[in-house]
Amino acid sequence: MRIGLTYDLRSEYLAMGYGEEETAELDRDETVAAIENTLRTLGHETDRIGHLRALMARLLAGDRWDLVFNIAEGLHGVAREAQVPALLEAFRIPYTFSDGVVLGLTLHKALTKRVVRDAGIPTAPFHVVETVADAAAVPFPAPYFAKPLAEGTGKGVTAASVVAGIGALGPVCEALLRRYRQPVLVEGFLPGREFTVGITGTGPAAEAVGTMEVLLREGAEEGVYSYANKENSEERVSYRLLRAEDDPVAARAEGSALEAWRVLGCRDAGRVDLRCDAAGVPHFLEVNPLAGLHPEHSDLPIVAALAGLSYRTLIRRIVDSAAARCNAETAGRVGP
Repeated sequence: MRIGLTYDLRSEYLAMGYGEEETAELDRDETVAAIENTLRTLGHETDRIGHLRALMARLLAGDRWDLVFNIAEGLHGVAREAQVPALLEAFRIPYTFSDGVVLGLTLHKALTKRVVRDAGIPTAPFHVVETVADAAAVPFPAPYFAKPLAEGTGKGVTAASVVAGIGALGPVCEALLRRYRQPVLVEGFLPGREFTVGITGTGPAAEAVGTMEVLLREGAEEGVYSYANKENSEERVSYRLLRAEDDPVAARAEGSALEAWRVLGCRDAGRVDLRCDAAGVPHFLEVNPLAGLHPEHSDLPIVAALAGLSYRTLIRRIVDSAAARCNAETAGRVGP
C-alpha cells in the first residue's frame, strides 16, 4: 500500500515559538522515523505529509493515498484531534485509528466519563468547574483530584492536583482555569493502584495487548502520574507487566478497559488508564485512542514490549486493523 503519514512534529512547533508544555502531546522526529521505517519493512510505500495545513495543500493538489497513518494531535481546540480525520473523510481517504466523532468525544474527559458511567463501567464521581464559583458546588466529598478537561500527557497534573478539602479546591481550580483557559474536571480521588491497558483491534476484534502497573520511584512527584513524571519517566517511573490470570484486580481492569474501548467506538489501537479506589476496584480514568508511538518512551509500545509484542508487530496490527475496516466500509459504499 501507499501510506501517507500525518503528524505534528514537536520540533517544528518549538521552532515557531511554542513552549515545551504547549507541545508536549506532539510527536518527536524519531517517532515519525520509527513508524515510517517500520511501515517500509512491512512492504509499504510511505509518503510524509505532515500537519493539517500540509494535508490540505496536498489534497487540493490532487494527491491521494491507499491509507493514511494518522498521529496528528492538532494544537487548538477540544476537537483538535478530529481535524485531520474529518478532512480525510471529506475526501474519502481511509486512515488509521478512531474517527473524528470518537476523538472529539474522548478528548473531552467529562463527556467520556458520562458515556462510560452510563454503560455501567466504574468511574469516580466528577464535576466540571467552569468558574471558580463552581468549585464550591462539587456534590461529593473530598479528597478531590483536579485536572484540565481536555489535555493529555499529564498536562496540568501535579502533586497539587490532589486536594484534601473543599476549601482548598477553589484556588487549585482558579490556577488551572487561568493557565489552561478551559474548564477543570474535578473527580473523587482514587488512592489505589494505577494501570494502563494497551489495546489493539476494533469492536469484537479488540483485544488487550497487556496490562501494566505504573509505579512511581523515589524522587518522583509524589502520588500522581503527573506531567513531570511522564516527561522524565525513565528516571521517575517503573512499569510492571501484570498477568490477568495471576492478578484478579488486573483482570478486572483489563475487562473494564476493553468494555470502555468498545462502548466508545475506539479503533485499531490505543490505551485505557484506570486507577483503583480504596476497596481495590479499578475505575476508568481516561482513554487515549490516539496513543503515542515512540518506540521507547510511549506507554502503548512500552506495554506491548513488556508483553512480548515487538514494535514491528504493533504497527502491523494497527495497519491490518485499519485495512480490514476500510475494506468492509468500501464493500458497503454507495456512490463514487
